[in-house]
Amino acid sequence: MKVLIVDDEPAMLLAMKRLLSDIEDVELVGSFQNAAEVLTFVRDSDVDLAFLDIQIAADDGLELARSLRSIRVDLDIVFTTSHADFAIEAYDVYPLDYMVKPISRRRLTETMNRAAIRRSASSSDTATNLTLNKLVVRGMGCFEASSEQAGVVKWMSKKSMELFAYLLVYRGRSVAKIRILEDIFPGMPLKNAEAYLNTIVYQLRKVLSMHGFKEMVISAQEQYRVDLDQTDVDFIQFEQGVEELSELNEANGTKAIELEKQFFGELFEDKLYVWAIVEHERLVTVYQFFAKSLANWLLVQKRFREAEQIARRIVARNEYEEESNLLLLNILGAMGDRQSLHNYYEHYTQLLLQELGLQPSSDFHQLYERYQ
Repeated sequence: MKVLIVDDEPAMLLAMKRLLSDIEDVELVGSFQNAAEVLTFVRDSDVDLAFLDIQIAADDGLELARSLRSIRVDLDIVFTTSHADFAIEAYDVYPLDYMVKPISRRRLTETMNRAAIRRSASSSDTATNLTLNKLVVRGMGCFEASSEQAGVVKWMSKKSMELFAYLLVYRGRSVAKIRILEDIFPGMPLKNAEAYLNTIVYQLRKVLSMHGFKEMVISAQEQYRVDLDQTDVDFIQFEQGVEELSELNEANGTKAIELEKQFFGELFEDKLYVWAIVEHERLVTVYQFFAKSLANWLLVQKRFREAEQIARRIVARNEYEEESNLLLLNILGAMGDRQSLHNYYEHYTQLLLQELGLQPSSDFHQLYERYQ
């Protein structure tokens, strides 16, 4: 277990170091005499348990505890103090224990045993949740998340929801804090943005904890990421499915058709996240390449109706794009449906003329003439 100590009395730091060194499976990762140093350390390092003096020179140990929890929601806290009067107020931040100085070896051992039992039970619960519980996220056509354990996620704030969507787009990769601040809080003063980020990270961890995913949002070395092992995200699964179906054949044709149907709506739909525009366009490009390949494969297989349906969905996303319209015209022509072929040719010709003042390309006209 990784432990740190915060106390403004050097003698107390030394005494605690000696006591902890005699306890098995305990690693002292830091000792500090002020709040600023410990906050910086915890943002970049793994810590399981913190011993905090309630009165740390000019700093407030209770406020420090709240700040530490906002950074690392699963951190266990033990308050140490010479004044028992603080006990009731201290429990407002739900510490693991409250110890009045001087601290005996026996008392410290009891506290460490309690911490070890608690973390062991927490790890067991997490393993069960990983097996039985997943956070299911829909990002296409909407943005919502739910779990078997607690139902639909009720976000504590719009910004905590936005941060979760933002981290999902990075697909488990770490994102630098400074980049998050620029994208999520554009134009906000840096200190204000940092404080706001700490708050929404705390909110996000708290709401995910209610669903059994208290360690889903991971922070280290001024970076943040989401653990995707505990999630099923529709737009991520779609792209993975496309990669798996890079070569279409009889064996996977039905699976490919079902996958194409899963791409609908816009990424995060009405949320209007500026930072998501590039990802939205990229996903549309992935879809169009896959859908065109699938429609062409179905055309070769003479499965005309299925090919037509997919081609029409592609065209609906961009009515003016010539390649998609050529594909649909080719399918209509191959079907032998001259009336539908003519009607579509006229429709596209009028659309270009009225909206853009253009005529169809020679390729479009020649394809139409070939099937006449």
